[in-house]
Amino acid sequence: MRAVLLGAPGAGKGTQSKILCERFGMAHIATGDLFRAEIGKKSPLGLKVQDYVQKGMLVPDSVVIELVASKLDASAQGWLLDGFPRTHEQAQALDKWLEQNGQKIDAVVLLSMKEDVVVRRLTSRRTCGGCGAVFNLDTRPPREEGKCDACGAALTQRNDDTEATVRKRLMVFNDLTAPLISYYKHAHDFYDVDGGRSPEAVTKELEGILGAAVKGA
Repeated sequence: MRAVLLGAPGAGKGTQSKILCERFGMAHIATGDLFRAEIGKKSPLGLKVQDYVQKGMLVPDSVVIELVASKLDASAQGWLLDGFPRTHEQAQALDKWLEQNGQKIDAVVLLSMKEDVVVRRLTSRRTCGGCGAVFNLDTRPPREEGKCDACGAALTQRNDDTEATVRKRLMVFNDLTAPLISYYKHAHDFYDVDGGRSPEAVTKELEGILGAAVKGA
């Protein structure tokens, strides 16, 4: 199974990807996580992209594709892409790489969500500085305010989760999404799923879509 999960920041791609990858035995490839790991290691790539990520701007295509291709090459059991592609050009580059390697995408799914819901969800997000656990003040608050349930470390708001940065990220995402969605609707099996429902309802629909794609592959 090889699939692409699209959606605005905060649409639930990370949460759903982890569930789906466990269910279907795929590798979870999330560009956001990959870049944060490189930034944390202060690698040459991390230093290169740090400014882009913190300002809510897109990392240049050539850098993203180089990193993602290396991960796809190491995931022979199948994969789910989370946060990539983000542009029409990235989608074309991915398809070219897959064709050269005798692979194809089985399904492309868009998690749709209203902008105000995304802003509220992301600005309520808090991350543990110790173990990396993620909480949400609205939907999954910590038992003790400001402290992680798992390790007790302080919870903080990521720089890219402030309202100003979230709205900028959404503006960039919306500007680029229209041609990307148009491309995928014509080039691949494409599905639009309402991400504003309960996580359980979204998971059930996604499992049905990917399950059918596996049978049809």
